[in-house]
Amino acid sequence: MALDTLETLAAPPLPATTRRRHLLDVDDWTPDELHALLMDAAHMRGVLAQSERLDTLRGRVLVNLFYENSTRTRVSFELAGKRLGADVTNVTASGSSVEKGESLRDTVRTLQALGAQIVVVRHSRAGAADLIAREIAGAVVNAGDGWHAHPTQALLDAFTLERHLGSVAGRRVVILGDILHSRVARSNVWALTALGAEVVLCGPPTLLPLAAVEMYTSRAVPGTGTPRRVAVEPRVERALAGADAVMVLRLQRERQQAGLLPSPREYTARYGLSPEHLRLARPGAVVLHPGPMNEGVEIDAAVAHGAASLIEEQVTNGVAVRMAVLALLAAGRMVESES
Repeated sequence: MALDTLETLAAPPLPATTRRRHLLDVDDWTPDELHALLMDAAHMRGVLAQSERLDTLRGRVLVNLFYENSTRTRVSFELAGKRLGADVTNVTASGSSVEKGESLRDTVRTLQALGAQIVVVRHSRAGAADLIAREIAGAVVNAGDGWHAHPTQALLDAFTLERHLGSVAGRRVVILGDILHSRVARSNVWALTALGAEVVLCGPPTLLPLAAVEMYTSRAVPGTGTPRRVAVEPRVERALAGADAVMVLRLQRERQQAGLLPSPREYTARYGLSPEHLRLARPGAVVLHPGPMNEGVEIDAAVAHGAASLIEEQVTNGVAVRMAVLALLAAGRMVESES
């Protein structure tokens, strides 16, 4: 059943296998868990379309703890929490006790003492979310940690793709750009390959992880044992051939300053997603970008705002997916409390 059809139906019950306390990454998620979450996100999208509010998190305190600047992710979690009835508070490093030298561990203990039951954290250090999960009695959602993971971005990308492709199983998805430093790419590889997609990583050789294929394929899909399908192709023409979807990553200018890239102009000519490059993909191929975009650098404006672009829809879907994630964690906490 297509995800857009499910938007008009009642929320499907979450199977026991999807009960989780935290969302730190999606590398250990089974296909059944992913599909259950995407189905629930489809229902949440319907809730948003009808301007409804739910009481799933009524009486709960959700804290957005952001040590890195963000607009899309922070605001979407804030909206998601409020639509589910939570009391939402935003905490940034700037203007908080962090500026006075308070440690992450002490900050989390303070938040817990103040009643925080769900902490959504974004941090520049890999492993920050995992550290908080070990310290807090509540639930933790990783909203991006260093170069490590960004699981809700991967889930909303999978949701967006499935709404338009019907299913990503058997589809060829190209992730284009700075793969080496991208937490978005990492989480997307885990999620999309678990759903049956073939993922092709494409970018300058200096921005591709060493032994990337082995890193992912050495771990079979949880729950099924199915091998993951991952390939690395530094040549754009080969990577895009037959692609059903292209996910473009933001070019981080500091990579050029570190000598990892040629000039921005040369990067754009070789790896920027232009209309000409997009025509190498399969007819009807769709385009995604996690944002923020550098238009005219990694993606041409005509592509970013063209008929193939799902970029604005990704932002909209982010709220629905994060509502589904928060509801899932709330269910997991209720089961734990009852046991």
